[in-house]
Amino acid sequence: MKKTVLSIDLGAESGRVMAVHFDGQNLRHEEIHRFANVPVMAHHTRHWDILRLWRDIQDGIAKARTHYPIASIGIATWGVDFGLLDGRGNLLGNPVHYRDRRADGMMDDVFRHLSRREVYMRTGIQCVQINSLYHLAALAKANDTALYAAQRLLTIPDLLYFWLTGVQINEYTNATTTQCLNTQTHTWDLDLIDKLNIPTHIFGELVQPGPSLGHYDGMPVVIAPQHDTASAVVGVPGGNKQWQMANGKSEDKNSIQNSPNFAYLSSGTWSLLGLELPAPIVNEASYAANITNEGGYAGTTRFLKNIMGLWLLQEARQAWARAGQSYSYEALVTMATAAAPKRSVIDANDASLFAPNDMPQAIIELCHNSHQPEPRDVGEVTRCIFDSLAAKYAEVLSELTHISGKSVDVLHVVGGGAQNKLLCELTSQAAGVPVLAGPVEATALGNAITQLVYLGELRNMHEGRQLLQRKIHT
Repeated sequence: MKKTVLSIDLGAESGRVMAVHFDGQNLRHEEIHRFANVPVMAHHTRHWDILRLWRDIQDGIAKARTHYPIASIGIATWGVDFGLLDGRGNLLGNPVHYRDRRADGMMDDVFRHLSRREVYMRTGIQCVQINSLYHLAALAKANDTALYAAQRLLTIPDLLYFWLTGVQINEYTNATTTQCLNTQTHTWDLDLIDKLNIPTHIFGELVQPGPSLGHYDGMPVVIAPQHDTASAVVGVPGGNKQWQMANGKSEDKNSIQNSPNFAYLSSGTWSLLGLELPAPIVNEASYAANITNEGGYAGTTRFLKNIMGLWLLQEARQAWARAGQSYSYEALVTMATAAAPKRSVIDANDASLFAPNDMPQAIIELCHNSHQPEPRDVGEVTRCIFDSLAAKYAEVLSELTHISGKSVDVLHVVGGGAQNKLLCELTSQAAGVPVLAGPVEATALGNAITQLVYLGELRNMHEGRQLLQRKIHT
């Protein structure tokens, strides 16, 4: 008997309510409702418009129910950001965007209380400004009234689950992105939190993904891996005959399609390149490389690194649009393909690219400062972005395999970036490994797989991945 589950996937650029149908043999996914995720500036602070997102989620669920009986619902979003609630469950202001400037300088401030090495060794999480720890430290330093009035901290998906079910929990995979958990105990590191004058009582019960949290209008709400990359990794097929290898060597497909030695690249606004491991790796080498150990589904660890990703292209495209030049992504790829390769290659993770006012100009300045030819037009800027991302992917993959001791036979690119054939080809060439592209909707499919496990339709994640190795009907 066919089951339809709803996978709600919120990314930094857009949100989707996806229906995923399972007939016992195949998965078929269907976009029910897509909506923009547009941050809002208010009083010099960049916020998420969380109530608008909640309204769109409700609209998508209602629309889906007019077409199908819904067996369950699950949500996954980006990490690190959070809302603060009072004792009655009321939100104390709109959640602030991780690119907001309130955390500027806070890493140095935190490391005056606790060394960078100690923070990493305790949490196993890469030290980057977007992490919740530094935003919370900024609130504590400012004696923020909302922080000290709050009774609970809920990450973005925790908050949406609360509004769906009325139950407040902190889901584990997303909680690990905050850099507030101890990697040894897998619980909140209350000692670390307290040393930064952050109230410890706002951190609640940690729950692993898998069970149902409650119901929304009679439908079970299943705790999916709430971090979108955690769900996307569940949706990595471990090889697939259907998808064309980026380097075109189709004769190699059979030898690698079921290899357990795979890496994944979840490619969207951010690129998250990593390995699926049974346990964290926290040592001097991982610290020096600033590699993170985030929680995964079924007790796994996502040993990965954040890379600036398609944010570079998204922001460049917006800058060109503001100047009166509107380009589709397809047109940009075509222009980049025609441009000279590797004319200029920059550090895709350079701090100046985090939130520039003008992304193309920031890229041109990086080229100038590194004594490389400056891109002269849209095609050359775009080609610089793709060449630079491919080079960074190769560098990070080398770090991951060296530190873990794990060999990699194939790199799976999932998410929106899987549609970019040029970037996949450049990545394969730079990294020296075959690249398999797809599925694009890995987060929604991985979310759905965990729901189907809860419903008893699948035995485990591995059975779900076997489904993804077959033809996926779209």
